[in-house]
Amino acid sequence: MEDKKKLYLFEQAPVSKAVISMAVPTVISSLVMVIYNLADTYFVGMLNDPVENAAVTLAAPVLLAFNAVNNLFGVGSSSMMSRALGSKKYDMVRKVSAFGFYCTVFCSLVFSVLCAVGKNPLLALLGTDMETFAATGEYLKWTVCFGAVPAILNVVMAYMVRSEGSTLHASIGTMSGCLLNIVLDPFFILPWGLDMGAAGAGLATFLSNCIACLYFFILLFIKRKNTYVCINPKMFRLKKEIIVGVCGVGIPAAIQNLLNVTGMTVLNNFTSSFGADAVAAMGIAQKINMVPMNVAFGFSQGIMPLISYSYASGNRKRMKQAIQFAAKYTVSALAAIALCYYLGAGFWIRLFIRNENIVAYGTSFLRGLCLALPFFCMDFLAVGVFQAVGMGKKAFFFAILRKIIMEIPAIFLLNKLFPLYGLAYAQAVTEVILAIAAVLVLRGMLREPGAPDAGQTAS
Repeated sequence: MEDKKKLYLFEQAPVSKAVISMAVPTVISSLVMVIYNLADTYFVGMLNDPVENAAVTLAAPVLLAFNAVNNLFGVGSSSMMSRALGSKKYDMVRKVSAFGFYCTVFCSLVFSVLCAVGKNPLLALLGTDMETFAATGEYLKWTVCFGAVPAILNVVMAYMVRSEGSTLHASIGTMSGCLLNIVLDPFFILPWGLDMGAAGAGLATFLSNCIACLYFFILLFIKRKNTYVCINPKMFRLKKEIIVGVCGVGIPAAIQNLLNVTGMTVLNNFTSSFGADAVAAMGIAQKINMVPMNVAFGFSQGIMPLISYSYASGNRKRMKQAIQFAAKYTVSALAAIALCYYLGAGFWIRLFIRNENIVAYGTSFLRGLCLALPFFCMDFLAVGVFQAVGMGKKAFFFAILRKIIMEIPAIFLLNKLFPLYGLAYAQAVTEVILAIAAVLVLRGMLREPGAPDAGQTAS
């Protein structure tokens, strides 16, 4: 990281330029990932088969659970790596990256084996019935049983590459797999190709993630003399300082994701009691809503290295300016998108399926879901800042507040008051309160003096 351009970006570039340079490639990468998820929904939707569409929706919580490992070793490692860079501890960066890489490989293999062995009870837990059991199982076979390792590993490697400021390479790596997936989807899914339906979407995803991993391996080989990201097994260390530094941020981030999976599973189970059409409609609405959500998420993740570096080097003023700049533009953008979604909900749903019953359900669902968008920005930004500076406990508190205390109870209550249609509004109710809490906690944090060392975490 003696690369002067990277040092300039972290230390001297105007805050607006630094934020945009780091965040925009990550936002584009996040959007491409959402588009490739939408591609699965779009091409499976072309079959006009609610069962195949429901299979993709019902499997979504398991794919979302990948992020538990991504967050544990991706967020945890990258946060510690950027803080070590800010403290000029370059050997620590190498050791942390090797630790994150090999722990990711091991945990993703365990994840894959457990899902394969417990496939039947897992499918029951996801809310499948006699109609959707087989199709969901085939989709999970490719995306999880075979595909967990490349799917998780390429995301973690992107986090590690991004931690030293190489946001463009991190984005190219993830986008290469996403774009290939979009190209392969119609061939594997549709009748004129292999006619595999939802299973074809899973196979295309598996192959695409393998290519994304290959990109990162080639990148690290080419840049081996100019990067601190290291996957040499000789650098792997089970040192207390590394484990505490990574897990102090990574474990709360992983638990946060598992709570998201729990929330999605609860939502899908409620929706599945109203039939395959309702499940398919909720899945389409959720994926459309994920596009702007990932803009907010991409911004919060993209500026994490800048926040970590500024925090560890003691530059609180630069850190505060970066947070304010990101908040101002993401909130404005998502408010505008929410308005477009609300007014044109039926149009957006019809882009993915022509079944009028599903369109009617989906229109109502999207109008409820999109109301949360402007408030997601502050929630995501606050959690990203807490992860960046090593404050894992604060990030964990927000996860508990969102899912356990607020959103899941809201799902039960709103479904009871407004059966089915109330489900989509639980997120909006939750995010309004969380956005207020995020602003208050961030303001308090920015007034606190001092910064912990790169290997430490703060409460």
